[in-house]
Amino acid sequence: MGIHKLDLGEFDEIDYYLIAIHTSLEDYRLAYFINQNLPINLSKNETEIQINIKEGETNFSRFYYYDIENAISWNLIQNKSEVIQQREGNNQNLFSNIVMEVATKVFLLPELKKVDYFLKIENTDDIINISKIQTILNKIDSISAIYTVETNQIKSKNNLIF
Repeated sequence: MGIHKLDLGEFDEIDYYLIAIHTSLEDYRLAYFINQNLPINLSKNETEIQINIKEGETNFSRFYYYDIENAISWNLIQNKSEVIQQREGNNQNLFSNIVMEVATKVFLLPELKKVDYFLKIENTDDIINISKIQTILNKIDSISAIYTVETNQIKSKNNLIF
C-alpha cells in the first residue's frame, strides 16, 4: 500500500493584503470615511473576532463588506482592545478588602502595537491596485499613516483567520 503525504505549505499560502492604519478615529467613523472614499460599503459585523489570552478573553470589532461582482472580502479590524480583570487587594492595609478592576491592553497582532486598525482585503487575484487604495485612504484627514504590512513577517497571523 502506498504512502500519501500532504504538503502543509499549500495551506499556508497567504491570499490577502493587509493595510495598517494609524488614526485616532473610532471604528464606526473610520468605516464611514472609508465607505465615502472607496467603492465599498463596510458595515458592522455581528460576530466580533474573539481571542483568548492568559489575561482573559477579549473581542475586537470588525466591519465587513463582500464585493459579489469581484468576489473580494473587505474587513476593517480593530487592533487594540482591553481585558478587564477583577483583583482583590492582598495587602494588610486600608484597601485590603476592596476588589479592583484592572484593565490590560491587548493587541490582535502584538508585533504591531502602534497600529490602530487593519484593512484586510481577501481573494484579490491582482484585481485591486493596493497602492491606489493607499493613496485614496491617505487623503482622509484623520488618518495619520497608512502602509502595507508584509504578512510573512507576522508571527501571530493565525489571529487573522476568521
